[in-house]
Amino acid sequence: MPPSLQVGPYTVIALADGAGPFFSPRSEAFPDATAEQWAAADRLDPGALDANGRWRLQFRAFAIRSDRGVTLVDAGIGPADSPAASWAPVPGALPASLAAAGIEPSDVDTVVLTHLHTDHVGWAVVGGEQARPFFPNAEYLLQQAELDAIEEVNPQLRSAVIDPLRKTDQLRLLDGDSPLRGGERVFATPGHTPGHQSVLVESGRDLVAVTGDLLVHAIQLLHPELTYAHEMDVEQARSSREQVLRSRAAGTLYLATPHLTEPFIAR
Repeated sequence: MPPSLQVGPYTVIALADGAGPFFSPRSEAFPDATAEQWAAADRLDPGALDANGRWRLQFRAFAIRSDRGVTLVDAGIGPADSPAASWAPVPGALPASLAAAGIEPSDVDTVVLTHLHTDHVGWAVVGGEQARPFFPNAEYLLQQAELDAIEEVNPQLRSAVIDPLRKTDQLRLLDGDSPLRGGERVFATPGHTPGHQSVLVESGRDLVAVTGDLLVHAIQLLHPELTYAHEMDVEQARSSREQVLRSRAAGTLYLATPHLTEPFIAR
């Protein structure tokens, strides 16, 4: 069984899809970080540094399961011919991780795409020229602002992901925060991309934030103000990140992150 976190009636399950080095040195990704800040981040997440000194990322999605259904947050790096193949360690293992969690693709009724970067949409649509949604019964949720900016964010995904989802009438566009069901809701966290969104799961005193790329390295936990070179709007991304990290949960705030070594972090 993959790692999971129980919050009231919700089970948040971390679904591994792969692991591998980032495509550029981490010093370029965080150009303002100091040696002291890197040292502190490495103590917090030693697994994010490989033997050659490269930034090592995990690639994962998350399932939120309750008696009301199954929500998948992001769709990983995908199969060998996915759009992420140019840089990510494809093929991904998401189908096997879903099976290990006892989830069939047909069980998923909602897929939240946090944003249109290739390592987050890889299993959304499969089949190459015979493109089909991998989750046949799911509604795919994307922010309208993300689609509006697709030519700037990732134009290849219009034909690879958006058009096939529209063809099967499975794409639903959101405008900002939106409730899902019960204690689940989507909330807008723009900056990394114009329509970046995250998911909150709340039950009783506890809160889980499934972050997408709001948070990509432990150094941002310690220093959320640091600029990440791959954010499209640095100031907006910083504001979104600080908003989540400063959330006032009555009990515990858990972060469910796709790229840190450990999938769940308690704040």
